[in-house]
Amino acid sequence: MYHYCTITTTDHLYKVRALYDSIRAIHPDACLHVLCIDHADSLPALEQVEYYSPADLGQLPSAAAVLSRYTSSRDKLRWCIKPLFLRYLLENKTDRVIYTDNDIYFHGDYAFLFELLAEHSFLLTPHHYPRDPGHDQNWLEANFKVGLYNAGFVGVNKAAIAGLEWWAACCAYRCEKNPLRGTFDDQKYLDLIPIIDEKACIVRHKGCNIAEWNRAVIARSEKDGRVMLDGIYPLIFVHYNGTTVRAILSGSEPCLRNSFDSYFANLKKYKAELKPESLRNTETLMSRLKYHIWKLATDSGF
Repeated sequence: MYHYCTITTTDHLYKVRALYDSIRAIHPDACLHVLCIDHADSLPALEQVEYYSPADLGQLPSAAAVLSRYTSSRDKLRWCIKPLFLRYLLENKTDRVIYTDNDIYFHGDYAFLFELLAEHSFLLTPHHYPRDPGHDQNWLEANFKVGLYNAGFVGVNKAAIAGLEWWAACCAYRCEKNPLRGTFDDQKYLDLIPIIDEKACIVRHKGCNIAEWNRAVIARSEKDGRVMLDGIYPLIFVHYNGTTVRAILSGSEPCLRNSFDSYFANLKKYKAELKPESLRNTETLMSRLKYHIWKLATDSGF
């Protein structure tokens, strides 16, 4: 059985339902563990879905520090509770589990990811941000300011427990976007995982975690009705965050349009009034980076 997990608030359960449908459409025996961080009077009863609350994690090391520090911030709690939830599942439910953000949707067979977890403690997917030092250098610098790996996807097995505890302790220490300190929420800490854990694996399949931010580095094409990445990798899953959706709707990601339409049709089953435009994020990654670069320069007196 393939075990996935995600973390959500009740107002985004419609995305969780779509994620669930996508993993079950490919492997019907897949299981989804859902941590809902806010109160819910009732949650949809679904086959092979289990629900959790932050209180379920209270006995874990670092849990008290994380839960007490970030209770007032739903975003920071969602990010920082992630390594705790993964550890809880490894100790109580399964020996292999993959975390995905709830705005991820699977379009291709993911079984190979769990095969990788048979041998590797961590699975990490690179952002593949643009990295040309001669052009649009803000993106080159984003690799070092935002992080090499995307925290919206992390796979682990039981050998990752020590690394997860380290990650949780880092999150308890500080969760903020601060280029001066070298932090970016829970995500930037992942840069050290392949150094800390020699069994960590960087996923090299470029059909994984496709998003607007890797459009310039990973070429999209279509072959026999399938989306291909760099001409040889079939599409496995897309991260439909606000910037990705905006790029698709603006026509900048034509190869992903049919995939998005399939995803959106699934979302509409659970939120009939949903409009495509409502999934766009008006604040771009680059605007956030430029603000933090400007603030750092201003604070430093440059």
